[in-house]
Amino acid sequence: MSDPNTKIPPPRTTVRIPTLGGEELDAWFYEPAGQGPHPAVVMGHGLGAVKAGGLAPFAERFCREGFAVVAIDYRQWGASSGWPRDELNVPRQRQDYSTVIGWAAAHPNIDAQRIFAWGTSFAGMHVTALAASDSRLAGAVAQCPLVDGLAGATLIRPSRSIRLMSVALADRIGSLLGRAPIYLPISVAPGQWGVSDTPDALFGKEMVAPREPVHWNNRLAARSLLSISMHRPVRRAASIRIPILLIVAETDTQAPVAPALRVAELTAHAELHRSKGGHYDVYQGGVAFDDTLRLEVEFLRRHAGLPTW
Repeated sequence: MSDPNTKIPPPRTTVRIPTLGGEELDAWFYEPAGQGPHPAVVMGHGLGAVKAGGLAPFAERFCREGFAVVAIDYRQWGASSGWPRDELNVPRQRQDYSTVIGWAAAHPNIDAQRIFAWGTSFAGMHVTALAASDSRLAGAVAQCPLVDGLAGATLIRPSRSIRLMSVALADRIGSLLGRAPIYLPISVAPGQWGVSDTPDALFGKEMVAPREPVHWNNRLAARSLLSISMHRPVRRAASIRIPILLIVAETDTQAPVAPALRVAELTAHAELHRSKGGHYDVYQGGVAFDDTLRLEVEFLRRHAGLPTW
């Protein structure tokens, strides 16, 4: 096992992974020291975020612990290709995960039998759905996951929700007419116009802001909101047969806690941890980061068949 306190980041390369639609996913690929094939973790970020906004501390630690890591930007986001920019599409993002899982399984230095999906926040929706449907996975980690889009919509005040949906519908109609997207700010101060104006929204914006140059504007195309409530992987929780670790914050204002706890209750091999603080405290700089990372490492090593402490 590596020294978790080392300050030297492991090397990474940037790879471009083609999709069936002709776009390319921009991915960071970390390959651990030693002879492979290695277990692997495929990682994606949450709503409106890109890999440069907080995934590196997790990816680097997993790599030092013996895992190959592939951290991606979804199509239309960050350094990946695709148009229009900053549009969220749930099935498309889930397909991006599937594409990268396939890429990892075919890599000569990755053990195709030990591939794990990791997702935080909105990506927890993708990971939970994949845990129920993708037989290539050995396990999954869902960190502060949104597992019920309909329940998530209820966190927005009714008056704001009606206005947001009106703009989203106008943007969808505009897209059919070939118009440019109407963009909405994602994280804003309380009372300001945007998707999320919770008391911790600006703290969250700081936590997921990129640490290196990349296209990121804290926005999403309004049309993105229309399909979110239709996706409710909590309803398939009983179908999950692989180990899944659910990190659920004690006070989460972004992802409803009850559906995530329901997933833990219904899933045969679920492991649940209630993290300190709120939704964004699991990232580096948050009060729950150290405990969260330690638990995730222990879970991954144990289910990959690596020695644990």
